Amino acid sequence: MLMLYKLRSALNLRCLLRNVSTSKQLRSEELVVHRDSPENNPKTPFEFSEANLNRLCAMIQNYPEGAQRSALGAALDLVQRQIGWIPISAMHKVAEILSIPRMRVYEFATFYTMCKRRDRGKFNVKVCVTTPCMIRGSDVILQAVEVATKCKTGEMSKDGVFGVDTVQCQGACANAPVMVVNDDYYEDLTLENVYDIINMLKAGCIPPQGPQSGRFCAEPCCGQATLLEPPPMPGFKLQPALLK
Repeated sequence: MLMLYKLRSALNLRCLLRNVSTSKQLRSEELVVHRDSPENNPKTPFEFSEANLNRLCAMIQNYPEGAQRSALGAALDLVQRQIGWIPISAMHKVAEILSIPRMRVYEFATFYTMCKRRDRGKFNVKVCVTTPCMIRGSDVILQAVEVATKCKTGEMSKDGVFGVDTVQCQGACANAPVMVVNDDYYEDLTLENVYDIINMLKAGCIPPQGPQSGRFCAEPCCGQATLLEPPPMPGFKLQPALLK
């Protein structure tokens, strides 16, 4: 009888709860765990190109002796821009150049999600799913991206062209929903925009970046709503006693 009462109470409580979000849950141990694979292991070949090595040396010179660790983020960014991702062998090379323990590089690479520790294809499509984008329909935008790229979230397309990921806040909340392809932002998205952008990338074209709604930046869609009059002159509404 007691078990039946508990079950009934749990069901009643469930009915009272409201679903706040329909976003699917994604669980992964990728951020904190490394396991050697044929593509990613300490023997994976990596060397900085001459140009990138010169860039890194110039960046290191910006910091005092003993503070080379401050160039760690820039070093990993150079690795990623050179080959598209950051294998563990590249982390070891960065640790060697900066004269820091390998663990310091692991800490950075596993903490910041911008560091891609596996190949994400030629075009890494990142769909923002934080609250402003979620309210503006990021769920259907993500579904459209998966259909257009023929690639599920967290995976890479069979041809190696697209890798699809979800991210938290791209820093363009006023222009939600937002999708980022590599370094290029696409804002104010609709389903038609998603298919157009992906198809242009497939065709080898560069889609126009920024808001897709016709906005120049993040101005109100309804037009200017503030600062419609010339600003008041100095002394406006100032107490008479303070004008002396």
